[in-house]
Amino acid sequence: MEKTELRLDELKRIMRECGVESSANLDADILDVSFKDLGLDSLAVLEIGARVEREYGVEVPDDAMEELETPRQTLDFVNQRLPAA
Repeated sequence: MEKTELRLDELKRIMRECGVESSANLDADILDVSFKDLGLDSLAVLEIGARVEREYGVEVPDDAMEELETPRQTLDFVNQRLPAA
């Protein structure tokens, strides 16, 4: 089944798998919190992009992930490129 939307809960799962610090409260309002403030280093952010590519079939170039600083920006980037339902 083709995925038509990356939701915040799915992004949080991916972030946890990519090394978000255990002290980061992902249950809080994190949409506009930077990945850096959530404890993700640049390699973890690139891994998030790679996992989104694999799971959602959306090309997320490394240079784009370097520009995306927050979960909201990442959701917007990916969802604008997903095929419509």
